[in-house]
Amino acid sequence: QVQVVESGGGLVQAGGSLRLSCKASGRIFMLNAMDWYRQAPGTEREFIARITNGDTTTYADSVAGRFTISRDGPKDSVYLEMNSLKPEDTGVYYCGVWQYAVHYWGQGTQVTVSS
Repeated sequence: QVQVVESGGGLVQAGGSLRLSCKASGRIFMLNAMDWYRQAPGTEREFIARITNGDTTTYADSVAGRFTISRDGPKDSVYLEMNSLKPEDTGVYYCGVWQYAVHYWGQGTQVTVSS
């Protein structure tokens, strides 16, 4: 099994910044892509950003230009730098890691952006 733990959420004013972290551990052989999703109350979980083993990044239109996803050297950790935050960015942010076509999820970290 692969364990995924997120950290770094919190309360921030609109226009502010937050940095989320995520670390994978356990039976790691070769992680492929790592990604971030978020879920606002009453909505479905939505894709935010993804980074592959080759460091190719993909972003949702709603966050492109404001959020940056990155991985560390060993590639078992992923980060999400969030700038110019808006109230609509509020939600639970989930980290996901892919290994052998299995998507493992963390428990999520709450981000609240006040207006």
